[in-house]
Amino acid sequence: MKLWDKGYDINQAVEAFTVGEDRVLDLALAKYDVLGSMAHAKMLQQIGLLSAEELSALEKELKVILEDIDSGNFSISDNFEDVHSQVEFLLTEKLGETGKKIHSGRSRNDQVLVDLHLYMKAEVLEIVAGIKALFHQLLTLSEAHKDKILPGYTHLQVAMPSSFGLWFGAYAESLIDDVHLFRAAHAIVDQNPLGSAAGYGTSFPLHRRMTTEELGFGTLKYNVVAAQMSRGKSEKSMAFAMASVAGTLSRFAMDTCLYMSQNFGFLSFPDALTTGSSIMPHKKNPDVFELVRAKCNQLQALPNTLIMITNNLPSGYHRDFQLLKENFMPAIEQLKSCLQISHFMLQHIIVKEDFIQDAKYDFLYSVEEVNKAVMQGLPFRDAYKKIGQAIASGDYSPDKALHHTHEGSIGNLCTEDIRTKMETALDWTT
Repeated sequence: MKLWDKGYDINQAVEAFTVGEDRVLDLALAKYDVLGSMAHAKMLQQIGLLSAEELSALEKELKVILEDIDSGNFSISDNFEDVHSQVEFLLTEKLGETGKKIHSGRSRNDQVLVDLHLYMKAEVLEIVAGIKALFHQLLTLSEAHKDKILPGYTHLQVAMPSSFGLWFGAYAESLIDDVHLFRAAHAIVDQNPLGSAAGYGTSFPLHRRMTTEELGFGTLKYNVVAAQMSRGKSEKSMAFAMASVAGTLSRFAMDTCLYMSQNFGFLSFPDALTTGSSIMPHKKNPDVFELVRAKCNQLQALPNTLIMITNNLPSGYHRDFQLLKENFMPAIEQLKSCLQISHFMLQHIIVKEDFIQDAKYDFLYSVEEVNKAVMQGLPFRDAYKKIGQAIASGDYSPDKALHHTHEGSIGNLCTEDIRTKMETALDWTT
């Protein structure tokens, strides 16, 4: 069954090519398609296109379909192109002429738009919940290890004193920036496109404010052409937020892989959370973080992929948009899995301390020595030269006592301020 069936069969090769992965991907949209149909049916009854009895019958059958979806018993047959066709067939099979009325005043174009908007709203909140969990885990580790020194690097050269508290806390606060982007993405998708039909509205007297309220959207996408133009733009907005948090995770994963190596030896994990080698019996490989790094680097290419699919398309619907789902929806699942495994791994991280006694880390304190000389009245450039000459001549012997007190330094992590900052950034999720 095709909603656009006009009495002739389409070539099988063309059908297979054009349907693509819709039957599989639309299972994730099925719940939202039914919810959209419920709201649309209520509105059709209010404007006189359905009787009260017809609405009651449609609502009853839609609830049955929703229960099947929730229990995992819903599927999209090979006889249908997408979830919209399957749902309409089930309604028509049960209700006859009443089932056929559900499509009045809408197109598959605004059906898939409302499905995607509702889906993206829910997925944004789920991703942000994953970010929040990882954030709190990082802050917990930051406080627990705030007094343990970690070498800071620039150009991969030993540079200045850092701490595990500073390192964990840095990634926690970086996640707040990612949350701000998801807030923007949520605002973009929290607009009701239902009623835009094929992109140019309809002569039916639809009550679009009613469906906006029924579906829990924050506002209506008023202009029907603008509603259709949100296809692609919504996905790209969310993809940029996804790429941002993927960048944070990828960088953390790279640090972890580096710090786990024997050349650094700052971190480790229980044996059960690492993998081995088929030939080298000593190996404890950080495969989880290597895969997080690779998957998140892949995710950072998502905005460009979506841009290239939609770039230079004129207004109106185009079948090109179908490819957005094939790239976008699996990426959401991949990001959620990276957040979940990172959170899990950090619950078992082992922070080491003895490495800091190695003589090569004495150079971490060179700036400390310069600053002490400055505090004693020596101009900075003269102090810099003095310590540099001592290092060159082998006379450098640092005092390793640290006195960092300003906000955000290793002696003043501002953990509670960062926690409050995240709570403020998340105020739109409650």
